Amino acid sequence: MIRVCICGGGSLAHVCAGVLSFQSEVEVNIFTRQPERWSQHIIVTDHEGKTYKGNLNVISNNPQEAMHDCNIIFLCLPGFAIESTLECIKPYIGNAVVGSIVCSTGFFFTAHRVLGNNARLFGFQRVPFIARTTKYGHAANLLGYKPQVSIAVENMEDKEEFRKIVESLWMTPTKLLHSHYEASLTNSNPILHTGRIYSMWKDWNGELYSHNILFYKEWTVEASKTLIAMDKEFMQLLDVLPVTPGAIPSLLEYYESHDAISLTEKIRSIVAFQDITSPMKEVDGGWIPDFESRYFTEDFPYGLKIIIDLAKENNIHTPNLNKVFEWGMSKSYFSNSQSSV
Repeated sequence: MIRVCICGGGSLAHVCAGVLSFQSEVEVNIFTRQPERWSQHIIVTDHEGKTYKGNLNVISNNPQEAMHDCNIIFLCLPGFAIESTLECIKPYIGNAVVGSIVCSTGFFFTAHRVLGNNARLFGFQRVPFIARTTKYGHAANLLGYKPQVSIAVENMEDKEEFRKIVESLWMTPTKLLHSHYEASLTNSNPILHTGRIYSMWKDWNGELYSHNILFYKEWTVEASKTLIAMDKEFMQLLDVLPVTPGAIPSLLEYYESHDAISLTEKIRSIVAFQDITSPMKEVDGGWIPDFESRYFTEDFPYGLKIIIDLAKENNIHTPNLNKVFEWGMSKSYFSNSQSSV
């Protein structure tokens, strides 16, 4: 029996809880600030109608209770919550492996600082599922699977055996990365989200929109041009870090495109992304950007900042990354964030 404690209550936490607890050889505990909102039973439905019905073992805001006898402690948390959560659970980790569904907001850097360089860690380069909560603590939708995911693993004697465990638990083909940098430095959310948002609202002056813009389906060539310029600088950084060539493909490679037009067409066409909206909120008369959304509180002050900090340390010139970062931080109430590597 594998016992997993999931820390967090977002969409990915819900879907992981359902998919993992659905498996007969897995017990799932939930560590959450709001245990009263969770049911002992969770249902996850994928985009083809398949359902994962699971029973949760322990649901608690007490870390000692939630971590008890767990083999894997798994963080499904925004960047700003990682350090405080690791500090909270540190006394109760024991010999468990600690992992994160998202590493681009500094998981490995923070875990090294809080838990020490000998902690047993793992983390995904990209999330295995596209997820949305439908009823908090009860149900969620799994909008899409990834054909393959990659993980970084540290301080384990048999990394290949652990890779097999992850592959089985998350039901997704999984490969090992060579360094935590290969999981921590992604051009997914920290560049894709921030570049798209910048292209949408860099000139916004308060006007109302008639609808919530579809983030991917209404993708623009301007957004692709911004993305390509940012990604070029990101790839220059990878060249000077301990990253295996090809471990983090460029966005053009990842999306099988060759220029801004083909990248735009590709992103617009991804079925699993069709209904995903933008970080906006409805007000009288229309819609406006939501500068308090996780796109602004996470992707700018944690994800993109890590990339920029490393670029500065390694003397990599990043005018496009800097421009987008400075704009985003000027809009976010997290503008005084001290996140660093």
